[in-house]
Amino acid sequence: MQFHTLEGVVGNTPLVRLQRINAGHNNTLLAKLEGNNPAGSVKDRPALSMISEAEARGDIAAGDTLIEATSGNTGIALAMAAAIKGYRMVLIMPDNASSERKQAMAAYGAELVTVSKEAGMEGARDLAQNMIERGEGKPLDQFANPDNPLSHYRTTGPELWRQTEGTITHFISSMGTTGTIMGVSRFLKERNPDIRIVGLQPEDGASIAGIRRWPEAYLPRIFDASRVDSVLDIGQQEAEEHMRRLAREEGILAGVSSGGSLAGALRVAEQVENAVIVFIVCDRGDRYLSTGLFAPGV
Repeated sequence: MQFHTLEGVVGNTPLVRLQRINAGHNNTLLAKLEGNNPAGSVKDRPALSMISEAEARGDIAAGDTLIEATSGNTGIALAMAAAIKGYRMVLIMPDNASSERKQAMAAYGAELVTVSKEAGMEGARDLAQNMIERGEGKPLDQFANPDNPLSHYRTTGPELWRQTEGTITHFISSMGTTGTIMGVSRFLKERNPDIRIVGLQPEDGASIAGIRRWPEAYLPRIFDASRVDSVLDIGQQEAEEHMRRLAREEGILAGVSSGGSLAGALRVAEQVENAVIVFIVCDRGDRYLSTGLFAPGV
């Protein structure tokens, strides 16, 4: 008999059609359930890719210390990948990350270093760079590492093309590191340049885990604006309301960025007809329960 290793079951996540949330205009609305990955998010793909490709190049070896700044899901995925492959993992994040996220990282054996909520991800990235310059570990740098979007070019994009039998017309994704949208866009546009790629960023003042509006100095180096056809601003309340809709109307328990993706997909659906619209459900909602976002009456 042949058995999978854990890393062998990353990817090949389900693509499901929404049944009660109506996209109208004879559109088909499909959700890619990335919470079905072993560590619970779309970030399992780049986490394993960045470590495996660095190993293949000889940049790192088992026993090394790896350092990464993360707001949550990448940290959990990297903690899992480091446990699989035998690395010490140090993760730097803002201290307002949900307790479930912090506990999941620690459960995999990662060491956590926090910066203030005010310093945010920019501060976490600066601290990670300082630690690397002091020789305290080796970088992965999801924001500049081409092995991040490469994972989606090799896996997520081909899966969507296969699962929709090439009928996909629109791809909707939140933009954080931008690895997902960069890799998927590259693959899908090679198959059909008419497929529309729609990115999501938060409105000014919104704080949506997994979606970022980066200051120019911190814009991820892997980002190429030419790969995104349009960008939508997503509001805080809008993302949270659609997150709850996914759970209460479709039985899909997901995080706030996934609610933002649904909101963006529905906005696109208002403008098109006979379209096959795919949006990314980035993670599972159980890692947000302590935030009160799913509380009765909310």
